[in-house]
Amino acid sequence: MRHKIDARHFNRTANQRKALFRSLITAVLEYERIETTLIKAKAVKGLVEKMVTLGKKGDLHAKRTALANIPNRKVIAKLFADIAPRFADRNGGYLRIVRTRRRLKDQAEMAVLEFVDYVVSIPPAKDDKKKDKS
Repeated sequence: MRHKIDARHFNRTANQRKALFRSLITAVLEYERIETTLIKAKAVKGLVEKMVTLGKKGDLHAKRTALANIPNRKVIAKLFADIAPRFADRNGGYLRIVRTRRRLKDQAEMAVLEFVDYVVSIPPAKDDKKKDKS
């Protein structure tokens, strides 16, 4: 029985789970948009939002706490310099989860985890009609 077991374990040991979460958090903060399984996106969303809240605080203790969770100085610098100021007037809800498709191999439900202010730039459509030479 699974009484009072709250977190998702992903059939991994604690160290493997911690490494998985670290890599997903780093990827979201670095690329600002990732595609992963829906369950992993739901598990990581709260952790990334806590990192953004630390970035909004901006003091030394927040930087050290963020570095303890994500040991990548470039990503932490981007968090504190670029990402956190964008959400200075927002009290939470920095990320969105958009369901996309089912993976072909194992039929896992996939989702895109992205910041709410992420703008997808679509290149202009090319004109496929050939021009007449006459």
